[in-house]
Amino acid sequence: MTVFSRPLVSVVIPTYGRPDLLERCLDAVMDQNLPATAYEVIVCDDGPSPAVDALVRSKSAAAPAGPGLRYCAVHGSQGPAGARNAGWRMAAASLIAFTDDDTVPAGDWLAKGLKAMEGGAGAAAGRIHMPLPERATDHQRDAARLQEAEFATANCFVRVEALRAVGGFDERYTIAWREDSDLHFALLEHGFQIIRADEAVVEHPLRDAPFAAGVAAQRKIMFDVLLYRKYPKLYRQRIRSHWPWLYLAISACLIAALVFFVAGRQGAALAAASAWLALSVFFFFRRLAGSAPTAENLAELMLTSVLIPPLSIYWRLRGARRFGAAFP
Repeated sequence: MTVFSRPLVSVVIPTYGRPDLLERCLDAVMDQNLPATAYEVIVCDDGPSPAVDALVRSKSAAAPAGPGLRYCAVHGSQGPAGARNAGWRMAAASLIAFTDDDTVPAGDWLAKGLKAMEGGAGAAAGRIHMPLPERATDHQRDAARLQEAEFATANCFVRVEALRAVGGFDERYTIAWREDSDLHFALLEHGFQIIRADEAVVEHPLRDAPFAAGVAAQRKIMFDVLLYRKYPKLYRQRIRSHWPWLYLAISACLIAALVFFVAGRQGAALAAASAWLALSVFFFFRRLAGSAPTAENLAELMLTSVLIPPLSIYWRLRGARRFGAAFP
């Protein structure tokens, strides 16, 4: 067996309060078809917990001949961006493989990623597979769009020199949203070559979500504002080419209906409310197309089609105020 004086690649896995999912991920990562000395695994616990620490210790003890497995306690609950920074900065290898604690990497994931990086690229985006049920809900279909992402930290390979050049992840992204796009754009602006590594595959099983999860998820759009502030041209080219006109129209009609009603202008209020209802129904049917025709999904779509547009605009405005940026 080939013995390497230092690992060829360091796997960095941020985690937060999900030891069951982390264990599934670690089982796959620790069973790669590479020599054990060719890679190491660093678990970055954002909000350190005894359960995760114990899990890492037990996995390491159970495989003494396996790859090095290290635990990194990340204090202050910095989010996945801060956790990943802590991980790659303590890595022994010159190449970092990023994935998430809820993925299941294929057995040849690292080998395929290393092969893709042989040409000297600064980074590579692997393939994410998110199997959908035959009758997927709107929320499941929305979550599965991750597998269409151009560059996602659920599966990517980045050289340490490139991470150092761009300063790593921007830790102002305190939740798992747009921090990978930010790194992607930073690498592009610094002139690093980013390639596809489609043979390096991780499976990202869909997780159960609470009813109307899309409502709470609108908070994430606040970080689109930060991304737009930093990289307006790339944001328009690769994320969203224009303002969210439908959301703006729905929200404007709703506000107008309320204002006219309070002002005692019943006719104008009725007209604005009718326009709001028509646009909301259009939004509902657009989301319903191809979605599971179950009672629960229909109820969820009706509720969220009413709430999502104004909440999305609200969080954009909050982001604009927080980050001092234009409305994206």
